[in-house]
Amino acid sequence: MQVRYLSPAEWEMVQAAQYYEAQVPNLGYDFLSEINRAVNSIEDHPEAALKVKGSIRRRIIRRFPYAILYQVDTTEIVVLAIMHQHRNPDYWHHRK
Repeated sequence: MQVRYLSPAEWEMVQAAQYYEAQVPNLGYDFLSEINRAVNSIEDHPEAALKVKGSIRRRIIRRFPYAILYQVDTTEIVVLAIMHQHRNPDYWHHRK
């Protein structure tokens, strides 16, 4: 199944990676590696993560305070947000 990132989710991922890279060299790379690992897990088991609202699921990222919010459609997995877990948890609800 193909994974598609909504542009706001992609922007969040890039911004977080840039922030971490500015803090410690290679930490941004580590963040992106954890995102990639989680997305691979989602591809392998798309229904495994907890549903948080309707059909939207949340996959927690290891090592970083982030979660991937996604929805499984018939032909693809749509990543709605790369959400910092200390942010307002409802900010992404308008995304589809």
